[in-house]
Formats: sequence, structure tokens, C-alpha cells
Amino acid sequence: MLKMPITLSEIAPRISAGAFILNSGLGKRGADEETAAGMHGFAAGTYPFLKSVPPQQFAQGLATTEIVLGAALLTPFVPTFAAGAALTAFSGGLLGLYLKTPGMRKPGSLAPTEQGLAVAKDSWLVGIGIGLMTRGLIERRPRVTVKKATKLAGKQAKQAAKDARREVKAAARS
Repeated sequence: MLKMPITLSEIAPRISAGAFILNSGLGKRGADEETAAGMHGFAAGTYPFLKSVPPQQFAQGLATTEIVLGAALLTPFVPTFAAGAALTAFSGGLLGLYLKTPGMRKPGSLAPTEQGLAVAKDSWLVGIGIGLMTRGLIERRPRVTVKKATKLAGKQAKQAAKDARREVKAAARS
């Protein structure tokens, strides 16, 4: 039987995050110059190394990244840890935009302003990413199926019965 690299408990978070991000990426594919310049300016204001990237190239790169990440989350054969690590890295960048961009938060608080609400809501993606990474680490340990556990318990019970018979015989001799 083919064993899937994900469990049932991972399906809902992977679908919700994956569909959201994939849709976002598909929507950015055909970004016009003005939209690309706006996205680029917002990101470059927080991450200065992006200033050297042309706005249209930035928009296309972001769209491609979102499409690939969304598809990876929706693909059950992508290991949970890998999908979670990619989601955590991507959403960490979004969270950085929220935390570092002036006007996103109320002064002296983590609470969002009206302008920051659209970015602050993406913090749920960080939680899903960390949860998937944690689940992926847990799942790396070999799972014991019910069949294997039953077989192991049966072997242990037989061994215990043998040990008990030996002890009874030894006690009867003394």
C-alpha cells in the first residue's frame, strides 16, 4: 500500500493556506506596471535589497513564488516538513512587512492599524507553517501501525508466558 507523506490532520491547513496563496499568485501574474510598481515600492521600503530589482520582475517573481508555494501546499506528495518550511519562510517575509513598515501598527502595540490589517491577517500563515514543520518532524519518526503494534504485543505476551512458565518450573524444583 502506498503511504502518503501527509496525514489527515494536515489536509485542512494545507488546503486553506495553499488555495489562498495560489489564488494570490495567479492574480499577480498579469500585473500591470502601476500595480507592479506599488507592490515593489511596498516591499522595497521594508526590504531595501529589493530596490535593485525592477518592479515588473519583482511582481513576476512574487507571482511565481506564490504559485509554486500554493501548488506545493496543495500537493500531497510534497513532504509536510518541506511544505511547512517554505510556508514559514514566505509568511515570515509577510510578517516582516507588517512589523517593519511604518503605519501598519498602532504606536507601541502589535495591534494593526486600518492600513495594517490586510498584512496582519497573514500572520495565520506563520502559525500554519510552524505547525506543519512540527508535524513533519514528528512524522519522521517511524509510525507503528495497529497491525505492527498487535504483532509486537503478541510477541511480548508469548515471551512473558514463556518467562512465567520458566519461573513456575524453577519454583517447583526448589
